[in-house]
Amino acid sequence: MKKESIRKLRLGGRLLLGIYLACLIYFMFFSESYGRTAVNRDYHYNLVLFREIRRFVQYRHVLGTTAVLINVAGNVAVFVPLGFALPVLFERIHSFGQVLILSFAISLLAETMQLVLRVGCFDVDDLFLNTVGGCIGYLGYRILRRYFWKRGSYGEEKL
Repeated sequence: MKKESIRKLRLGGRLLLGIYLACLIYFMFFSESYGRTAVNRDYHYNLVLFREIRRFVQYRHVLGTTAVLINVAGNVAVFVPLGFALPVLFERIHSFGQVLILSFAISLLAETMQLVLRVGCFDVDDLFLNTVGGCIGYLGYRILRRYFWKRGSYGEEKL
């Protein structure tokens, strides 16, 4: 693939990444369906790893399957696109460790903002699940790259 085509694809991908991040910000801070519009005067946080995950699984019959899936699987799924997009769109991001650190850092920023703005809850379980989601996205990228993207004669990737 020509360098100009790759540049245009990356630009389009960055635009899609921006839209994805805008949607993520909306659901984390402004969505009425997740109770984000009610400003709470108290700080809510969980600093014990697996406490909320365990609680959601333990009380799944009371909370409902949907609530459990949204909390557990949703926190993983929401960061999968990020883990996939980072190495595709940014040449300097190419290792598992970089994606792991960036996924954690972006999740930490979002959780800290929820705490400071008092919308939602700062939850280390969410940090863990989001980071796992970013890593799964990166592994998906590596699988696709290995089996579907071939190297050209000058080392440039062909999509």
